[in-house]
Amino acid sequence: MASDPAFTRRLLLGHGFGVTLLLPAAARAEVSRRPHAANPPRARTATMPLVVLDPGHGGKDPGAIGVSGTYEKHVAFATAEVLASRLRASGHYRVVLTRQTDDFIALDDRVAIAEAHGANLFMSMHADALANHAVRGASVYTLAAHASDAQSAALATRENQADRFGAAKPADISPQVAEILSSLVAHETRVGSARLQQSAVGSLGQDFPLLENPARHAAFAVLKAVDIPSVLVEMGFMSNPHDEAALCAASHRSRVAASLHRAIDGYFASADHLTHIAG
Repeated sequence: MASDPAFTRRLLLGHGFGVTLLLPAAARAEVSRRPHAANPPRARTATMPLVVLDPGHGGKDPGAIGVSGTYEKHVAFATAEVLASRLRASGHYRVVLTRQTDDFIALDDRVAIAEAHGANLFMSMHADALANHAVRGASVYTLAAHASDAQSAALATRENQADRFGAAKPADISPQVAEILSSLVAHETRVGSARLQQSAVGSLGQDFPLLENPARHAAFAVLKAVDIPSVLVEMGFMSNPHDEAALCAASHRSRVAASLHRAIDGYFASADHLTHIAG
């Protein structure tokens, strides 16, 4: 087995995240049959892209806790539900949520759900917290072995430790494993993720405050799918009173969902444009 390249990659990456995406198709399909998989697996279609929305945290993992006690897991799920409703109502997308209720879902399982369903796009939704309560604004992240800045590196470390709420605490990821993880993601996927990030930053920036340099990157475990353009959206900071209050308001979450809907529309429009050019 040691000479099997797939086995070697599973062994290496298993020290950091585990690699559900490298499991046989039958094993990935088994993940999709768990209660938190919203719909049965379906092949990709050109006419109806499948969008997987990933509300961060859940169950015994509250995520960041706001200055007034708001849980990140609740605002992430509430916003994802509104966005899912908008996307479905448009008649242009099929949508799957990685969790349907307040459940704990391991990071590998979130990726496996997207893989098993043949997703065309993966968007993980969060609202982090910082020691500096003055910092506010949205940002959008893609996968990279090396973080764009210290704040992004710290954020990825916190998010990747979400599995500590599961059966066992994961080992800290080494720079070497992060490098391997990033290199296994296909070039086309990285390009697609960058386009999705650009569309999301542009759309959010029309309506909301953004962090300085809002297009960021770090080694997020949940963005590791080989063939699915993926981003992690930080809708704001639970540690900032203004951001927390806004995210607690249904009207604000609706505006965030509208902005992200516009971003997804823009991403697929640009993908169609590039396909026509290539053809």
